[in-house]
Amino acid sequence: MMASTAIQAFASQYSLYSNFIISIVGIISNVINLLVFVQLKPFRENRCGFYLIVESVSDLVDVTFILIITIVSLVYGDESLNYSLLWCRIRYITFQTGTLTTFSMICFAAIDQYCSTNYRLSLRQFCNLKLARYLVLTSVCLWFVHSLIFGLFADVNPTVGCYISNSVWIRYGTYFFYPILYGFLPIALASLFSILAYRNVRRIIRRQIPIERRRFDRQITAMVLIRVGWFVTVSIPYTSYRVYSINVSTKQVDALRSAIERLIQVIFYSIINTNYALNFYIFLISSSRYRRQVKYIFKKKYWRQIKCLCCLGDNQVRPENTMMSDANIDLD
Repeated sequence: MMASTAIQAFASQYSLYSNFIISIVGIISNVINLLVFVQLKPFRENRCGFYLIVESVSDLVDVTFILIITIVSLVYGDESLNYSLLWCRIRYITFQTGTLTTFSMICFAAIDQYCSTNYRLSLRQFCNLKLARYLVLTSVCLWFVHSLIFGLFADVNPTVGCYISNSVWIRYGTYFFYPILYGFLPIALASLFSILAYRNVRRIIRRQIPIERRRFDRQITAMVLIRVGWFVTVSIPYTSYRVYSINVSTKQVDALRSAIERLIQVIFYSIINTNYALNFYIFLISSSRYRRQVKYIFKKKYWRQIKCLCCLGDNQVRPENTMMSDANIDLD
């Protein structure tokens, strides 16, 4: 009994601190990504860049909700969340919608990058910004409805907390949702098309493409490839645990086993949450060109605007065309 209590206490503390750190880091990460992607024309007018923007918005919603849950848990205690039916269903709906949207954007970005770098003109023309907007709208609506139905079958148990109680949805989660839709399918699609896109980019020099476009294709392909690699790494442990946990009979779980499973759950949960929090840092590491773009945005645009706001009384005459256009930034 004392061992289970100690494990539960450690799991609660670990969950609290890890969620707080991840949410703060994630908010900073996704806000910076949005500032860069929205401000720079190459990203703003590119389909893959559009998918990355939507993914950043989805990830920002997820990490913000994690921060809210952490603060509520800190103020009112874990019991207010773990054993509240309302919170249980809200968490299922919100996180599942955000997670599936993020997974979809990763897959769409990898597939789009494969098509846009393919030597076949028909494939390059098939993927356009109108199609990208349609896919995003359709996927977000689909995942919200799916998560809403899923959340309606969520229940709470004094021993294991929040869980799915309906036998039909348990079978659905066991045999399709977690292993296929939440696990193998996005991992396989993202991995396959990111590798194919990387292979296309290595051969892109043979095509008559402007050098700036060629460099951007190489950059965004490298960013998507590293992003997919991290996504695969952190998704496998949590997906495996969810398949196991959804099949556990709540009537046969003793206190010690429940405490151990709770600890495993919060560890895997913190790992999967880094998928929504570390995008900016992954892009920063994977692309020297992206590092220059971030530096340009903050030094040449935002810092200049701050200086202008702080020096409103300065009436010195300056040339208007001092700021470089996005297309002519030296990002080689």
